[in-house]
Formats: sequence, structure tokens, C-alpha cells
Amino acid sequence: MSGWSWGFGVLVVIGVVILIIVLVRRQTPPRTDTPLTRSTPAGSAPSPKQILDERYARGELTTEEYRERMTALGLDS
Repeated sequence: MSGWSWGFGVLVVIGVVILIIVLVRRQTPPRTDTPLTRSTPAGSAPSPKQILDERYARGELTTEEYRERMTALGLDS
């Protein structure tokens, strides 16, 4: 009989741990850490220039592509 009570005790502890994890995860807001949302204030959309600057900084655009797109948007200076 003592073997059953030990096994039941382990199951109860595991159940309590799972319940705590579920409750904590429900109370925390989901993460929204994307490259575009970190550099802009909450609720505002990034400007086209910010998007191009970030893509250029990450190496997604060459200098030529960056300049072409800035010209197409009328943002070249």
C-alpha cells in the first residue's frame, strides 16, 4: 500500500507544478519583440524610412538598392 501512496504523491506534485505553470503563463502578456516594434513607440507604425534603414542595417539591402528605394519614395536628400 505504501507504494501506491508514494506514486500518488508524485502525481499530485507534478499536477500542482503544471497548474502553477499554466496559471503563470495565462497571466503574463504575450511577447511581441519584433525588430520593427522595438524601435517605435507603442501603437505607432514605423515610417518607410525607418523600415529601409533597419533593412539596410541588417544587410538585407545593398547600398544601391537602398538608394533606389529612397529615391522611389522621394526621401533622397
